[in-house]
Amino acid sequence: MLAHAVDAKSPYTGGHCERVPELAEMLLQQAATVSSGPLRDCQPDEEERYAFRIAAWLHDCGKITSPEYVVDKATKLETLYNRIHEIRTRFEVLHRDAQLAYWQGRCAGEDEAALAAALNERLAQLQRDFELVATANIGSEAMSEDYVQKLEEIARQTWKRHFDDRLGLSAEELARLESVPERPLPATEQLLADRPEHRIPWGERRPPVEADDPRNRWGFDMTLPEYAHHFGELHNLTVRRDTLTPEERFKVNEHIVHTLVMLSTLPFPRSLQQVPDIAANHHEKLNGGGYPRRLAAEQLSVPARIMAIADIFEALTAADRPYKAPKTLSESIRIMVRMAREQHIDAELLALFLSSGVYLTYAHKYLHPEQLDEVDVPGYLEELRQARALQDG
Repeated sequence: MLAHAVDAKSPYTGGHCERVPELAEMLLQQAATVSSGPLRDCQPDEEERYAFRIAAWLHDCGKITSPEYVVDKATKLETLYNRIHEIRTRFEVLHRDAQLAYWQGRCAGEDEAALAAALNERLAQLQRDFELVATANIGSEAMSEDYVQKLEEIARQTWKRHFDDRLGLSAEELARLESVPERPLPATEQLLADRPEHRIPWGERRPPVEADDPRNRWGFDMTLPEYAHHFGELHNLTVRRDTLTPEERFKVNEHIVHTLVMLSTLPFPRSLQQVPDIAANHHEKLNGGGYPRRLAAEQLSVPARIMAIADIFEALTAADRPYKAPKTLSESIRIMVRMAREQHIDAELLALFLSSGVYLTYAHKYLHPEQLDEVDVPGYLEELRQARALQDG
């Protein structure tokens, strides 16, 4: 029921909470057949298999608290709508200002050829500037420092506002403006702005996820952004990769906090006592750099490690995300092998994932035909053997 509610909440990620358990159980079944090596003790009985299945279905139950506009954020300026339309309107204002300056010059008797040249140059520059802003908004590629500087230059352009910006606002919006002095009209505004009212403080809703927070009784160890929300236009547009700001990235990651809190409060019977940990540990890393508790490798059970692999593979190959294109099999496996080398995920289990053909069985069922390219399994197995030696060392 909870998994269905999470999937139904988002039109883009529907099915994630169903596909991950299926993939995870396939890998657990293969791990149970291994009689030697690090996985030899993974011999779950019927109760343990049932606990794993419950944990797999509930692994993202905390996403029921995640705002859809963050989870499904397809462009950098998107909140509940794509704010590129506001930016485009400001460019339209500047476009008309340029035309107005031309005709005012004509009326003043200035040189027509010089005015026309200046107008054409200005209009062409506005077209180029808006294209840069609009391209940045998509977030499809990593943004260079040069690109950021260009956006900052564009942002410094100004336009005139002739209408009161405090009319028609909600009580909450007006409260954000209490500390911002009103400016007489017409007011000069930047083309792209990070305004004080764009920065929303945590206030009393500051989550207890920092290690030194006395309210933290679950062992969370996460870095909290300075603000709960930051809607600054330049702040969003200059996100270096993808579409999420640090504030939004935390909001997405926070789902696992709610998963652990929700499941820890349920009165599970003794046979299901491991459900909260299995469900909530799939974003932890073997090198201790994961979240929400920065657990070390020895604190991560085989079922939790299996959940991590299933969750990552589903996310990489999924074709229903608005903020990214689905990756091919070879791209996805290459990324996961790198993660194993960097001790993010278990190299032994990833090798089993490949050698058993679990990845291919799942792919034929859920991936698009164009994603089904060749994977160099023998080559990757050798890389993983070396990664396992590093993990064991």
